[in-house]
Amino acid sequence: MAHAEPLLPAGLVQPAVPLPLPAPRWLWANAPLAAVLGLERLGWPGGEHGAFAQALAGAAPWPGGLESPQASAYAGHQFGRFSARLGDGRVMTVAVLDAPAAGGRIELQLKGAGPTPFARGHDGRAVLRSALREALACEALHGLGVPTTRALALLASPLQVERDGVAEPVAVLARSAPDFTRFGHFEFLARSDAAGLEAPERIAALQALADRMIERHHPALAGRPERHAAWLHALARRHAELVARWQVLGFCHGVLNTDNCSVLGLTLDYGPFGFLERFRPEHVCNASDTEGRYRWSAQPAVMRWNLQRLLQACAPLLGATPPAREAAGAAIEASFDRALAQALRRGWAARLGLRAAADETPRQVAQRDDLVLRALALLQRSRADFTLSWCALADAMQAGERLERLPPAHPGAAPPPDPDGLLREALLAWQADWQALAAAQGGPDRALLERSNPRVVLRNALAQTAIDAATAGDVAPLQRLMTRLARPFERDRDDERDFGPAQAAAPEIGCSA
Repeated sequence: MAHAEPLLPAGLVQPAVPLPLPAPRWLWANAPLAAVLGLERLGWPGGEHGAFAQALAGAAPWPGGLESPQASAYAGHQFGRFSARLGDGRVMTVAVLDAPAAGGRIELQLKGAGPTPFARGHDGRAVLRSALREALACEALHGLGVPTTRALALLASPLQVERDGVAEPVAVLARSAPDFTRFGHFEFLARSDAAGLEAPERIAALQALADRMIERHHPALAGRPERHAAWLHALARRHAELVARWQVLGFCHGVLNTDNCSVLGLTLDYGPFGFLERFRPEHVCNASDTEGRYRWSAQPAVMRWNLQRLLQACAPLLGATPPAREAAGAAIEASFDRALAQALRRGWAARLGLRAAADETPRQVAQRDDLVLRALALLQRSRADFTLSWCALADAMQAGERLERLPPAHPGAAPPPDPDGLLREALLAWQADWQALAAAQGGPDRALLERSNPRVVLRNALAQTAIDAATAGDVAPLQRLMTRLARPFERDRDDERDFGPAQAAAPEIGCSA
């Protein structure tokens, strides 16, 4: 079951030693994921004194894991500014598994298990609040079909650490992915001041890391002369498709730094994330993002900017001369732009129950694009709930009915002023145009509507309720929320009561790391 292949080149990793947690207790264990990873035959999950609990608590090695856990160095652009030496300050890889049911090689990491050589003076702990939010986010996006790292388990402890002047209990998160390599690993190797390498050594190290990624995840490209450019084209398309999925579902990453971008196109490192509730294109989910760099509407442009930073780091792999490298980089950026436009069109069309056919006319494309833009404008003018509005429109469409008002972001909130009825008329006109366009395709695709419009997303208030209960020792709300997030497209009669928008009187929750 254990995999002996090295994780990253030797210059990027250092040994890390978990720091034992006092009085650990299970908060949650992901039984379906553990089964896919083959952990059950090793006794997963076991009791609070079992091998896995002890491993999560840092008191014993991970069963079948690495002889020595590892943490890696990386660089990154954080809020647009380059940081030469970052790294896994509170994360360490403890196992690399052969898991055929999960597609092959899977890395397991512990987050919050203590300081690593890259902790930069910090304690290396994760507070229960942030560990539980990341676990929920991983599984929420997985349920929605968005590429993401996965959460395997949460272990809590009465130990407390100080964050922003407040003492908070700690927890350890176990998470998995086929690979945790980031854009920042390439940025680290590309900068001599970070890696301590001369130019020929840096280029050799960049090529070695790129070739390792290609051999693991794009084996059909291995050994080809043009393999690096082809790999970066594929990577650009993956990230375009990822950010398009975020946009269509109303997901905000919050800290879209280059060091938080996975080379596999996975959603990575959930900090102050959030799903849109009241629809506002300029919504910022990160309380620390005072300039709005990572607002919802900016995410595609930021992802493109991050890709440009990766291309700068990998420029020596793209040609022998500056003009050749510039041409190759421009072609890869064009791949991103094309893939983004296509993925957004497909995604919004799916929410409307419209098939984006290969042979559709430019006029049909323009009509659908216009419908999407008008829908978003209506959501904004109506102060509507993003998730519930798409569901309400889909339900009305399927029932052959008309909506005169979109669901508000807060139950019981007063409707927006509409003294002349213009907003109501615009909504009705939009629905008539939608029905006409769908009729031209033979009617809306009902199955597409059902699998494209989630009934439940991870709202901040839901996460906070689970956090508060778990802190008090009650894991039932966490378990119930995880169960519901695993099937977000299914209908449930209790959704409005238990998983809907927060009440208007409740303060909006701002998130930080």
